[in-house]
Amino acid sequence: MNKQQLEKKSVEYRKKILKYIVKANAGHTGGSLSCTDILNVLYNHALNVSPQTFTSPDRDRYIQSKGHCVEALFVVLADKGFFPEENLETLCQYKSHYIGHPTRKVKGVEQNTGALGHGLPIAVGNAIAAKLDKRDYKVYTLMGDGELPEGSNWEAALTAAHYKLDNLCAIVDKNTLQITAPTAEVCNTDPLDEKWKAFGWAVKEVDGHDVDALKAAFDSLPFEPGKPNVIIAHTVKGKGVSFMENNLKWHHGVPSKDEYALALSELDNSLQQAAI
Repeated sequence: MNKQQLEKKSVEYRKKILKYIVKANAGHTGGSLSCTDILNVLYNHALNVSPQTFTSPDRDRYIQSKGHCVEALFVVLADKGFFPEENLETLCQYKSHYIGHPTRKVKGVEQNTGALGHGLPIAVGNAIAAKLDKRDYKVYTLMGDGELPEGSNWEAALTAAHYKLDNLCAIVDKNTLQITAPTAEVCNTDPLDEKWKAFGWAVKEVDGHDVDALKAAFDSLPFEPGKPNVIIAHTVKGKGVSFMENNLKWHHGVPSKDEYALALSELDNSLQQAAI
């Protein structure tokens, strides 16, 4: 997809994310909107995986460590044909597999996640397996900046560098907010670039809403031979809806009827601009 097509797709994804969150009356709205462009470029440009190849040992692996933002992942997986989109009508309902975190009961989901700090260690294990099996697949994981204080991330980071896992790409959705306050106030992890470099990783920083910048970053993997890769994606929590952007309320807020209508109006305007 070209830039215009990807930008249009991102707006469509954001509209669907809000649709199913409103239908379920539950969801992590702000974080799902902040990572939409990242997931868009991953699944529509970078990842070598499809519904037909999901059981292939040579497929790329994607693990969503920030599992609470599963609404964005479910919408993208449905769009790519992993399951019928109407399944999302049951989001967060009794006996539905489409719950508030990724589960392997949903086709396209590699691992159950949501206990923050677990995605990167699992991804490291997958990347080690690829090296041992002499397979060329890549392993990607998306983390929130609010989960980085978890010590398991840094144990995994050390391990990845030790085993020279240049087939591993971690993406940090750096939207600077978590449930109670800005991440810098809860437990400051800046400067992130220097920390990852100190742990032996190759680092790129990008605008996490610039689809061309994201494409270029994924296309340049590995950034340095013999080093694991991390993309620090600078994003806006609640991206695409003005009253949700950078607003703590929308960490897991559900729009009212009027707020939902206003959000759709703003996104429809963005869709028209993307079509120009």
